[in-house]
Amino acid sequence: MKTTALTLAAACLPLIAAAAEPAPTVADAYARSANAHAGAAFMTIHNPGAADCTLQGAQSTVAERTELHGHKEEGGVMKMVKVESLTVPAGGDLKLERGGNHVMLMGLEKPLKAGETVALTLDFGPCGQVPADVPVDNERASGAPMSHAGHDMAPAAGHHHGAPATADAKPAN
Repeated sequence: MKTTALTLAAACLPLIAAAAEPAPTVADAYARSANAHAGAAFMTIHNPGAADCTLQGAQSTVAERTELHGHKEEGGVMKMVKVESLTVPAGGDLKLERGGNHVMLMGLEKPLKAGETVALTLDFGPCGQVPADVPVDNERASGAPMSHAGHDMAPAAGHHHGAPATADAKPAN
């Protein structure tokens, strides 16, 4: 009986250690929309833990759906693409920024207005769920502008950008 209890306790140690890891944190977050149909959220995610955390998705009540997006080159053109996940390295940061990886808010219930806050829940799987209150700032300047001029940002539309492809994104199937 004592051996069974010790074996069970030893088997649970990795679970206890994983539960003790600090959750990822969000800093410098903001959301913006180029039109009334879609918007995006940008932020820096810090992983204080000793193991990588994978951002698997996000949820928000302001949009019909949310998607993780990155960029890839096709035929010499950078295209925004849905990605399955984004990795936040152990002890490191992941920047979600204009012209790069970001959380896409598709099918907005109403246009995003400056001064409002978008409630997001970021899903890191085993690393936990992280709520984030993201202020809307449609005027925020960026070193990598997210221009949607001439592109329809309706929920099913494709998007093209002039930003470098990201290496930490896993394309969606």
